[in-house]
Amino acid sequence: MSNILFTEEQKMVQELTRKIAREKIAPVAAEYDEKEEFPWPIVKILAESDIFGVYIAEKYGGMGGGVFEMAIATEELSWGCGGISLAFAATGLGTFPIILFGNDEQKKKYLTRIAKGTVAAFCITEAEAGSDAGSIKTTAVKDGDHYILNGTKQWITNGGEADIYTVIAMTDKKKGARGATAFIVEKGTKGLDFGKKEKKLGIRGSATREVIFTDCRVPKENVISKEGMGFIVAMKTFDYSRPGVAAQALGIAQRALDESVKYAHERKQFGKSISSFQGIQFMLADMAIQVEAARAIVYRSAQIVDAGEKNIAKLSATAKTFASDVAMKVTIDAVQIFGGYGYMREYPVEKLMRDAKITQIYEGTNQIQRGVIAASLIKELKQK
Repeated sequence: MSNILFTEEQKMVQELTRKIAREKIAPVAAEYDEKEEFPWPIVKILAESDIFGVYIAEKYGGMGGGVFEMAIATEELSWGCGGISLAFAATGLGTFPIILFGNDEQKKKYLTRIAKGTVAAFCITEAEAGSDAGSIKTTAVKDGDHYILNGTKQWITNGGEADIYTVIAMTDKKKGARGATAFIVEKGTKGLDFGKKEKKLGIRGSATREVIFTDCRVPKENVISKEGMGFIVAMKTFDYSRPGVAAQALGIAQRALDESVKYAHERKQFGKSISSFQGIQFMLADMAIQVEAARAIVYRSAQIVDAGEKNIAKLSATAKTFASDVAMKVTIDAVQIFGGYGYMREYPVEKLMRDAKITQIYEGTNQIQRGVIAASLIKELKQK
């Protein structure tokens, strides 16, 4: 995990989150996975350490970093637990719409709270609108100085635990995707409720719930950007957040590699460490190669996003796809190296494998990402 290209501030973020991951998160990861509880004690530690503000401007109480700093923190926290890290990482997803498109009043009101550790969430997915975000059914009807929201969002990370929700709803169905609008909705608003907490394969230390709107009155001041900009807000948000998913996958993969090297060195068969067998050595080497390649592309994508380059969608999608595919491959190999022990819950690698899978699915499946990448390539060709 080289930090040779890091600034002093970035090194500090890495060291601090690494310390938290190893001392506070990793020791309780299995417990939160088993109990399927939201990690409020860890959230408190992250808040007190100012980590929630790492990607928020200093004038709103943050550290003044960007997507790169968020990726560094997410990678380290995910080494400790891919589920627990989402309290921080998914808050970033809920925050980016405000950072990118919010007005100054909205930023002052909400970013200052998030920087201090208030949990946020992003609500776009519905039962019939996953990768097809243009099929959103949740509606927002103007009523004087308010909008009335009705509908149900599904599989919302941090759902029910977050205090701030950024929500995509349809203000004009006839316009399709151009009829979507983004809103900020606070927990406690009348008409905002939560459905069942999902029981998941992995990331069990993270809350995933339905977010339900029933005649929920939201003041017009809480519209992000303007009416009809919701789809653009969402797509640009994903361009900024996907390096974070990639960093989560990277942290999980690095942990799997670390555990595998340690186990292979300690495990004896036929009178010697299994790390002395070429078959195992080649597996470990391939795992290390893949992790380092993933790290290079995750860091590069985050830096490109922060630099404000125009076509960030392609590299952002590439990082998310590659790193999550690596995480799945490396964690499967880790279970194989552990053999029968790898299949048992008392060892950490089966959890890593379960946690890795979601990174290939959420924030746009890897099949959708490949479509984004291909479309970008064709667009670039036409521009030459």
